[in-house]
Amino acid sequence: QVQLVESGGGLVQAGDSLRLSCAASGRTSSTYAMGWFRQAPGKERQFVAAINRSGRSTSYADSVKGRCTISRDNAKNQVYLQMNSLEPEDTAVYYCAAVDLGYGLATRSSEYHYWGQGTQVTVSS
Repeated sequence: QVQLVESGGGLVQAGDSLRLSCAASGRTSSTYAMGWFRQAPGKERQFVAAINRSGRSTSYADSVKGRCTISRDNAKNQVYLQMNSLEPEDTAVYYCAAVDLGYGLATRSSEYHYWGQGTQVTVSS
């Protein structure tokens, strides 16, 4: 079992930056592939970024490529999402997710087994 707790969300203006954090705890959490997803009101959950267990492989949604960076610190059991040049369209609840995939990574929400409770990001224009 893996527990995930997100933090770092908030209200910012367009063009600002935020760094989201996901604290993972539980059995061998540092060996899990991790992902960030987001869900805006009335919309489906959307993939944002993913990283494999070693941190050497990453993947990004086209909508955030070049503006977001996913990283992890396995010694601290933390995963981060650095978001720059935020846009009002980035407003959503952001979720951290984990799955045991060996050295692979996952971009579909259905592949993930563990989820955090989410953190709200609101970007004003």
